[in-house]
Amino acid sequence: MKRLKNKILSMEPNTTTYKAMYEGSMTIVDPAHPTMEPYVDYSSTYYNESIGFDISTTHKLAQDKPTVVISIPCTTLGIDIPDKSTESVEADFCLRAFKKYIDELNAELYNRSRPDNENGKYYLCAPGGEIIKRNTAYFALCPQKDYTNGPGSKVYILSDGISRQPLMCLCIRVQVQLPKRNIKKTLRMLCKDLPDAVNRFIMNFDINTFMSATELAQKQSAIREWLKNSDYCAFVANGSILPRAKGTDLPMLDAIPFRSTPNDEIEVCGVRGMGIKKGVTVITGGGYSGKSTLLDAISAGIYDHAIGDGRELCITDESAVTISAEDGRSVKHVNISPFIKWLPGGDTSDFSTDHASGSTSQAANIMEAVDCSAKLLLIDEDRSATNFMIRDRMMKELIEKEPITPFTDRVNELHKTHGVSTILVIGGSGEYLSVADKIYMMEDYLIHDVTEKSKNICSSYNVSTVLPSSANWQQCRALYSDGFSSYPDGRGSERLEVSDMGFIIIGDETIDVRGLHDIVSPRQLDTLGFMLRYLEITNNDKKIDIQGKIHDLYTRIYKEGIDFLYSPFFTTCERFLDLPRKQELMALINRMRKINMLKESDSI
Repeated sequence: MKRLKNKILSMEPNTTTYKAMYEGSMTIVDPAHPTMEPYVDYSSTYYNESIGFDISTTHKLAQDKPTVVISIPCTTLGIDIPDKSTESVEADFCLRAFKKYIDELNAELYNRSRPDNENGKYYLCAPGGEIIKRNTAYFALCPQKDYTNGPGSKVYILSDGISRQPLMCLCIRVQVQLPKRNIKKTLRMLCKDLPDAVNRFIMNFDINTFMSATELAQKQSAIREWLKNSDYCAFVANGSILPRAKGTDLPMLDAIPFRSTPNDEIEVCGVRGMGIKKGVTVITGGGYSGKSTLLDAISAGIYDHAIGDGRELCITDESAVTISAEDGRSVKHVNISPFIKWLPGGDTSDFSTDHASGSTSQAANIMEAVDCSAKLLLIDEDRSATNFMIRDRMMKELIEKEPITPFTDRVNELHKTHGVSTILVIGGSGEYLSVADKIYMMEDYLIHDVTEKSKNICSSYNVSTVLPSSANWQQCRALYSDGFSSYPDGRGSERLEVSDMGFIIIGDETIDVRGLHDIVSPRQLDTLGFMLRYLEITNNDKKIDIQGKIHDLYTRIYKEGIDFLYSPFFTTCERFLDLPRKQELMALINRMRKINMLKESDSI
């Protein structure tokens, strides 16, 4: 920190650029070559013993809010080099553990009568219960300090014959709001308080809890692997706490722990709980009984969760997609004919609109999810279009000319012909009781198997369904490069903005992402924006193999990390990034209005 202190003290007290700190110039002397003249080099990585602090600008409008990547050798923490299968979990644990020390620093700085740019503040990613690959905590090989500090900015290269190869380090990314026109406080924040917080984190690092997190991750991974090769699409462990505390993502205090129905209780990898079989599953119950809470927990199970979340062993098929009606969304050349037989003046096997209705949007959402290899659909009646979900016998008899084939008539076909299961929350219609393989009822947050009782009720009402003929589920469309650009028409600079209202603005596009229910953090929205930009600026093809491009992008992310996507040019985008799934990235592209997505037979 000596060199950083020198840089800060060399700056003007009212500086707004902090240029010397970012440049990190140093005069290098090599004692091993006494005849060599000292030379100037630049490095904005400063060291406190073996801990590196790499300081860089966040973007041009935030010179007073640097990004600091703290690199801590794994050996300092007493942990082994992480395995690829558990490194995201281990980094996530460390991020959560480090947050305590950042919170303590901010408590000391806080003054409610002054803004952050006068008080100073540290910013750290505050994760929810889910564990995601992030650029805020990760493991990477980092160079060791190979010099000793001299006076001022002079450094002396170590010539002791010891090889200093890069070390595997835990890297934690923070941002620091520096106090305006207060060099003394800036000096204390960067050169004393932050390094001291890191030292306390290292000193109090709980290796036993760390190992528990790793063991949990291994168990979660084992259950996921079992799920892939089983007859089940989801697993909810006994004792899971599913309800969330009001207004938070934390488990509700005094909540009733989940307990499987007797006939559905299984043991997976030493954990007992409820297995939900592939097929069509209905969850019903009265108002406020816990049915939507259960569906939300199943939806959350696409990601692993941290210790203490309550849903640590709620594991769901990773390809699952939450489906709802999405009035007003854009649809480009989607085959929705399995659900919409005809529309005035339109071909439903090649359907396009800039403003879809509730039923056509839900049909498109299902067809696109199936096209993206989703093997499980999660549907809540409350977020669905009623005329798309059901049409009872009386309405069928009354309305003979009806273009909509309700989901009840296709849900079993979807499973039998395409292996796509469905879990539905139904509270107001009995139409699904006759088509479901399994029916559960929630009552006071306790689950009961009511399949037999429901089937008896259906028999007493003589419920029978005449199913339509098999449908064509295939999508035959291609994406072309026209309109697939981050450059607005007629402008020479890119445009990318992410709105906290649920919109991603890129090039000439304003994409509504409020209907993507499986996005679990705002940082995933920024990442989606940068991922879409990457796909656009790296594309050189007229006809785009978008699935292949997305596959290659994820391959690079898992090899290099997520941070290469970030660009400081876009000043409205946040610095912290969380990785979304391929399903959400493809769903984002499907909602673009300006792209040239054509039916294959019409493509040129």
